[in-house]
Amino acid sequence: MGVDLGNARVGIALSDSDLLLAHPEDHIKVNGDYFFAIEDVIALIEDNGVSKVIVGYPLQLDGSEGKSAKKAKRWATVLRNKLAQYFIEGVEVTLMDERLTSVSAHNQLLDAGLRMRKHRSVVDSQAAVILLQEALEMHKSEETKV
Repeated sequence: MGVDLGNARVGIALSDSDLLLAHPEDHIKVNGDYFFAIEDVIALIEDNGVSKVIVGYPLQLDGSEGKSAKKAKRWATVLRNKLAQYFIEGVEVTLMDERLTSVSAHNQLLDAGLRMRKHRSVVDSQAAVILLQEALEMHKSEETKV
């Protein structure tokens, strides 16, 4: 599962069972505080048998950790703690650098012919797809090295 944390929406992406392709799973409206999405994300983890969650880690362009990255780190910690509290085992929660995924998502949506006004409702999910697809590609390249 890929998770892109946004202030209005949290974008979610899932992969196919072969771990080859990421696809959007819609988004969760959070109205200014993405910590409200934790319970919905846990439900999606359970419903879809997710074993790994990749959370977007919005580092600064120079690689330093800003306010948003620290908040994403706290969100991932809260998710791990809630999963343990609910006795949901075997789910790895990982942070992954997401610099420029939203820019890439906007560009992909423009290339697909979607007007800029329509982007807001889907950009977080598309950013989650980009994040998860990158993680899947890294996983695949690690497997081929063995």
